[in-house]
Amino acid sequence: MTAEGDEPGAERESPVGRPVVRGDPQLTGERAAKAVQFDPDDPESLAAAAEVVRAFADDVAADADNVYMLRGAAACAALVRGEGSYKAAAERAGGPATVSFIRKWARVHDLPQSVRRHVATGEVAPTAAKHIARVQGRARLLLAWATLDGDLTVREVRAIASAVNEGTPIERALAREDITPGEITLALPTDTYAALRRRAALEGVDPAVIVADALDGGER
Repeated sequence: MTAEGDEPGAERESPVGRPVVRGDPQLTGERAAKAVQFDPDDPESLAAAAEVVRAFADDVAADADNVYMLRGAAACAALVRGEGSYKAAAERAGGPATVSFIRKWARVHDLPQSVRRHVATGEVAPTAAKHIARVQGRARLLLAWATLDGDLTVREVRAIASAVNEGTPIERALAREDITPGEITLALPTDTYAALRRRAALEGVDPAVIVADALDGGER
């Protein structure tokens, strides 16, 4: 169910702990076969999640890769679901796994698959994903795509997320970083480009209108 103010596609749809992205060989190669699923309803799996969270909290400051961080985020989310609260999850994990730490990474796991796939490939840094996950609904998705299209730094993503959470409309927050939502550069096959230009000219519209019409209602 979509919360008030949210937008379809802004939240994770697959079950908590399921390695949808980590288990995709197109994204993670041979590591996909070893992707761990954390089941918050299985005591043994929950115990494993607690161990992963504790180790993740120890190692996250190191040079950990993106897939490792997604695994840690999945463990955080499963532990929260299984224990019933961030506080209980932190107590179960112990060590340096604080409530704040677990909350931040559980939110990353709650990002939609369309965003997490870019985290797995390194196009969105996990530290940037933490800030994207701080905002909700339409703003969340616009910030994620702006991070890609505008090549935003983690510091810029953090600043935009903070501004949005303080009440600034996402368009205005992005404009402060010289980002215009909706602008994207496409490299099309020559024949497709020619066909797009021809159709746009015959219909008397901008090529962007043709692209928008083609994609309208098709977002997953």
